[in-house]
Amino acid sequence: MSHEISSLPGSKPRILIGREDHDRLTKLASAVAERSPDIAEELLVELDRAEVVETGDLPAGVVRMGSSVAYRSNDGQQRRVVLVYSGEADISVGKISILTPIGTALIGLSAGQSIDWTARDGHRHQLTVINVENPEPVTGKNG
Repeated sequence: MSHEISSLPGSKPRILIGREDHDRLTKLASAVAERSPDIAEELLVELDRAEVVETGDLPAGVVRMGSSVAYRSNDGQQRRVVLVYSGEADISVGKISILTPIGTALIGLSAGQSIDWTARDGHRHQLTVINVENPEPVTGKNG
């Protein structure tokens, strides 16, 4: 039997967020609060429960802004998406906004973690992260 703490149904898994993403996302949630209070509240709840670490200390396999995430939904389908800010979102190429219920659910998760989330139509879903690929850190421009 594993000694790992498992999530109870309906409970949320532990998440990690880098300080830079945490700061930017907190500002974003505040900025959209008036026109989209439900979305802002959901994002703020996730940010409040996250363990915030220095961006450079965030493990490689944690979902952050710009991550490419493979996940399996409770309907058995597997998908790959890139988590982006709303101005970059384009579902036709798999870029989903952090300001969507699924985007908010993904932030801070690692491979193997599952989370329950509620779609805008009110239906409950669960997803399990399979794989996380992060962009290379920006260290300067060449040429």
